[in-house]
Amino acid sequence: MDRLFNSSFYMRVGVTSQKTMKLLPASRRRATQKVIVIGDHGGVVTCFGIKKGEAMPVFKTLPGQRITRLELGGALNTPQEKIFVATGSEVRGFTKRGKQFLSFETNLTENIKAMHISGADLFLCASYIYNHYCDCKDQHYYLSGDKINDILCLPVEKLSCIRPILACQDRVLRVLQGSDLLYEVEVSGPPTVLALNNGNGGDSGEELLFGTSDGKVGLIQVSSASPVHKWEVRNEKKRGGILCIDNFDILGDGVKELLVGRDDGMLEIYNFDSTNEPVLRYDHALSESITSIQGGCVGKDGYDEILASTYSGWVTGLTTEPVHREGGSGEELKISQEMQNKISSLRNELEHLQIKVLQEREKYQQSSRSSTALSAVPAFSVNDKFTLNKDDASYSLILEVQTAIDNVLVQSDVPIDLLDVDKNSAVVSFSGCDSEPNSNFLLATYRCQANTTRLELKIRSIEGQYGTLQAYVTPRIQPKTCQLCQYQIKPLSLHQRTHFIDHDRPMNTLMLKGHFSFAEIHSWVVFCLPEVPEKTPIGDSVTFYFQNTFLDTQLESTYSKGEGFFKSDNISTISILKDVLSKEATKRKINLNISYDINEVSVNHTLKLIHPKLEYQLLLAKKVQLIDALKELHVHEGNMDFLIPEYRCILEEADNLLEEYKKQPAHLERLYGMITDLFIDKFKFKGTNVKTKVPLLLEILDSYDQNALIAFFDAAA
Repeated sequence: MDRLFNSSFYMRVGVTSQKTMKLLPASRRRATQKVIVIGDHGGVVTCFGIKKGEAMPVFKTLPGQRITRLELGGALNTPQEKIFVATGSEVRGFTKRGKQFLSFETNLTENIKAMHISGADLFLCASYIYNHYCDCKDQHYYLSGDKINDILCLPVEKLSCIRPILACQDRVLRVLQGSDLLYEVEVSGPPTVLALNNGNGGDSGEELLFGTSDGKVGLIQVSSASPVHKWEVRNEKKRGGILCIDNFDILGDGVKELLVGRDDGMLEIYNFDSTNEPVLRYDHALSESITSIQGGCVGKDGYDEILASTYSGWVTGLTTEPVHREGGSGEELKISQEMQNKISSLRNELEHLQIKVLQEREKYQQSSRSSTALSAVPAFSVNDKFTLNKDDASYSLILEVQTAIDNVLVQSDVPIDLLDVDKNSAVVSFSGCDSEPNSNFLLATYRCQANTTRLELKIRSIEGQYGTLQAYVTPRIQPKTCQLCQYQIKPLSLHQRTHFIDHDRPMNTLMLKGHFSFAEIHSWVVFCLPEVPEKTPIGDSVTFYFQNTFLDTQLESTYSKGEGFFKSDNISTISILKDVLSKEATKRKINLNISYDINEVSVNHTLKLIHPKLEYQLLLAKKVQLIDALKELHVHEGNMDFLIPEYRCILEEADNLLEEYKKQPAHLERLYGMITDLFIDKFKFKGTNVKTKVPLLLEILDSYDQNALIAFFDAAA
């Protein structure tokens, strides 16, 4: 990038949520925006200015409930300098001097998760509920089909109508008109954040930016009739999910760049090419997730800056001001003196803090020896995320703590594989465990290096095996304490919600009938499948579509009160559903009438889907087995000229092949297991037990030929 950025840390507050930092607009007298306002989990709103690179407090509120959103507002077409914060189910308003002018207790029964301000209009969202208020009076209400992650309203000044948009977990943007759904916009991932393009919705006022939890950024024009997809940036580098978006002209070329903050700490700057497509121009890695991002002129007049707040509360700036400026010796001396004064101030502050820590430690030790002493467990928050990755059919478990992590103990009562993560610097050690008495299939400890506040793990589960994954997180604080985080591994854990399926595939059908309510069968589906909202859907029936991320097979689930229909092109999926749903109904003493329609063609169809994956893994395993022998030959002969081109290619790509093989442990065994399950399930529905023929099946797989495998499946009957 033409302009280099230098980072600076301005202040640290408490733990912050997404979209809780804003830069107040510049006053009329000067162009710089010197005032930053931020809210944290302690309920404190901190407003501070920047003077000579130092944070100078403007005001600070008393602690209270966690602040989940912070927005700026004011009358339309005027500077937006009033501060609004959402805390619990209440919205509070402050002037830029810190005077509270609003305390609005909403009628929401849940905490506010998302908020948007437009003039006198207030838009609030809880988990599933949307409310629109005007001058604090209830106007409109909407109940969403899935969890709401963010809300935005297109600019009223340009459209002369109110058009709110909800970003929902089921990969849908819901466009509202009053209390009604105008239409839905399907996007490629669960949208986590919304922003107006260029900060004003573009020329039309209808252009909307969105970011997803799987790291994609896109632009959509949301018109009154139908949406127009403009562009989408794929997550080619497999980076974290998007938490915040802003537009600012950081390059000084008159065109606003796109600023993106991710949950893995990556800060990105995109500018636009001649076709108005975004191109990544600069990125900067922070050590923790970025919860808010803003562009402005903060630290020094004439030098633009990107401000970012992180999960643990750091307010960081990336400024265009150079560290060493060109100029005479007098100017250099002045800068040097400023830096010396700053270093001296920091040293004094550090010494003061060290003395205070020693005093408090001594006080704690004295009180702990007292006969009336009470043990105090230090509280800390864990920001966790457990999501299924479509690209490699694995789960990412991200654990982030406000202080350094000492170790994380991972325990599972179901068989899972731990996969390598490039960004993970922790040392892992495995403990032997007995699966029979304690139901322990995995015990692993990750010991983190100093100052590690974020840990990412990758696991792969086996469909049909379900249970609980537990993570015991221990930070580097005294006295020692840990926090338990639990995650459900579901029976069909590798399935992911999708908007549509191919109805032309050969499908197997499972039909359930019985005296069960809509809520009961929905709870069974929630138990079986990921990404299904826990809340019972509105209406009499519902249909969900899923895709298996490992095999690309699909599932259609339609159910209502007293009946359920499940269709899949994979017999094993139907078999797992049949077993689990029967068990869940038996627990509740509900009699089920189960019937099924098996399509024989679907078995060969599934085998053909598995074929390219199996063929690739067998070839990879064969190449890896040859590497050591080829290396020995190379050392012995001194060159590779005598080798055939295929073997020379294996030697040249040896490192890449070994790395790929290492990243996918037991991948081949998993494919063998899926084919074996498919074989057993095919004949289970016919009432035949073919487990005695499994060794013969494995022999065929070892000398794999697709036609021979299909012939074995057909002849086994």
